[in-house]
Amino acid sequence: MSRAILITGATSGIGKQLAVDYAKQGWKVLACGRNQQVLSELEEASENIVTLRFDVTDYDETIRTLSTLPFTPDTWFFNAGDCEYMDNGVVDAKLMARVMNVNVIGIANCVEACQSQFQRGHRVVIVGSIASEVALPRAEAYGASKAAVSYFARTLAVDLKPKGINVVTVFPGFVETPLTDRNTFDMPMIVSVVQASEAIRNQLNANKSHIYFPARFTGILRLISLLPYSWQARLTAKLVS
Repeated sequence: MSRAILITGATSGIGKQLAVDYAKQGWKVLACGRNQQVLSELEEASENIVTLRFDVTDYDETIRTLSTLPFTPDTWFFNAGDCEYMDNGVVDAKLMARVMNVNVIGIANCVEACQSQFQRGHRVVIVGSIASEVALPRAEAYGASKAAVSYFARTLAVDLKPKGINVVTVFPGFVETPLTDRNTFDMPMIVSVVQASEAIRNQLNANKSHIYFPARFTGILRLISLLPYSWQARLTAKLVS
């Protein structure tokens, strides 16, 4: 039986690699994003890929585009996101709003648009970040947004379970993407998008409800998250500097 997946944020990074890899495996892929050139390239590269162009932060456009799809996916992969940092503890409320709008409201827009099409046995996959587990330097906006995403996804999992819909939360560490290319600090145990795609697909195949990778880095941060907050701050400052 053929499988089908919808992927937001499919014009770069993890989303793009997943679209390519799932298409190679024979899945029908709905690749969503804003970059029309990349979307066209994806469609040209595989007959299994159909593209949709819209901005997840535009509520009306998202609802209009996702409410009626050319086919119904059985896996919904909500991945579009952005990252901006604050320096030296100087708070920028407008920066915070931009990050929250993409990472949190953008996902909520997509879920609302698609939820009437969710069916028993479907998977809803929401990409968060291991940054939601501990407080990392300069990540006031990004970490807070991903903490909100994690809570949203875990709560949605509770509410959709009686309907037979499985919600999966993804907690990546550092992945080589256009977003992390902008980082000016060391990124421990960073992995490629190929490795990220493989980790996600393998753990989805294993029916994991929470996906962590790379295992060593995310495992270290998960252990640190169990410690008192004052200890966490000292350890993460040394781990990510």
